[in-house]
Amino acid sequence: MSRPPLYTRRPFLAGLLRQLPLFAVLVAVAVGLGMVALEHWRRGLLVVGLALVGAAVLRLVLPVRRVGFLAVRSRPVDVVLMAGAGVAVTVLSVLVPGS
Repeated sequence: MSRPPLYTRRPFLAGLLRQLPLFAVLVAVAVGLGMVALEHWRRGLLVVGLALVGAAVLRLVLPVRRVGFLAVRSRPVDVVLMAGAGVAVTVLSVLVPGS
């Protein structure tokens, strides 16, 4: 006899597990913003940009049932917008001359 799926046995836990990709991205962004607050703005923005690129990759490769709130629009639109913003922030953090 097979067990019922997790979302029927423990819906709260299943909902939390579904949001793990978003949580990972938010933690990386928080680390980057913390670095910016500690006056390491270039490295911090690099971390934020790479977190956005990572979010785009997660949105691209994970199925809809696993991606959670990283799925806002259609997959191509989400991937293009997140990757574009991530690349823009990353490139700007590298190209802006330091003081």
